[in-house]
Amino acid sequence: MKFIDRTFLRIRSIAFCYRFTLFTRILLAAAFVPTGMVKLMGERFTLMGTTNPVGAFFEAMYQTGLFWRFIGLSQIVAAILLLVPRFAHLGAAVFVPIIVNIFVITVSLQFGGTPIVTGLMLLAVAYLCVWDYHRFRPMLTTSPLTEVVPVQRLDRWEKIGFVVFAFSLMNFFGVTRRFVNAEFAMVFVFTGLAAGFFTLGRFLWLWWRCRLGPVSV
Repeated sequence: MKFIDRTFLRIRSIAFCYRFTLFTRILLAAAFVPTGMVKLMGERFTLMGTTNPVGAFFEAMYQTGLFWRFIGLSQIVAAILLLVPRFAHLGAAVFVPIIVNIFVITVSLQFGGTPIVTGLMLLAVAYLCVWDYHRFRPMLTTSPLTEVVPVQRLDRWEKIGFVVFAFSLMNFFGVTRRFVNAEFAMVFVFTGLAAGFFTLGRFLWLWWRCRLGPVSV
């Protein structure tokens, strides 16, 4: 446990890992809110015919009705929890069975290259659970964590950048599910990329300034 604890504390002390964690949470939440909404509203997820194994599988799930909506609700709840810092660890925990099932389904039905995407999603959720290891640690041992968990902060410009990035990404995925007018797709792509590069550039600039000496933000 001491080795795991030291590794965890090391990861939590790295400023870039904190920002990567926020990016990962936003990416997963933005991807699952629109897809969850499709199911919650009782709509079909795909237009594939039932002669295709993938289409037949989704059609069978769609025909369950209540279970189909329950899946959508679970995905939306997990996504919202991820975006709330106090409950982000719960969101990651809820996402574990959701994404494990999605990954196994895509492998079983041979979704082409989709298992690569769902495999990366599974790795992302595993990383988010590791990031909040101290919250799950009591399930593994009763011994207390001997050191204080480092707390990272964003400056106000980084916060704005992440908010704009999250808003743009959420709406872009909304376009792919026809919740948002397709005419705005490129607008959201541009604002999302601009916010992402701005936030990354801001972080790198602050990191470089800190190497040279104290800096106020």
